[in-house]
Amino acid sequence: MPSIVGNIKILSVGPSSIVHIGDSLVLNPISTSKTYAGSGSFNTGDLPVTNNAISSTNTNDNDIKDQNAAKVGGL
Repeated sequence: MPSIVGNIKILSVGPSSIVHIGDSLVLNPISTSKTYAGSGSFNTGDLPVTNNAISSTNTNDNDIKDQNAAKVGGL
């Protein structure tokens, strides 16, 4: 369905972002990442209390690729 777009201002576009104005059938951004975090790293709240006597994060990874992102169609 056609639309009328007024003034827009784009300040920045990240490396795996999409700027979508108007009609579209498929939007397919491609991005992968890996995060290592130890015990209690992603706690949220006002007063988090974490009791981790001995904690270690195993970052050894024998895989070459974990998420095989592939571009589908498009330019």
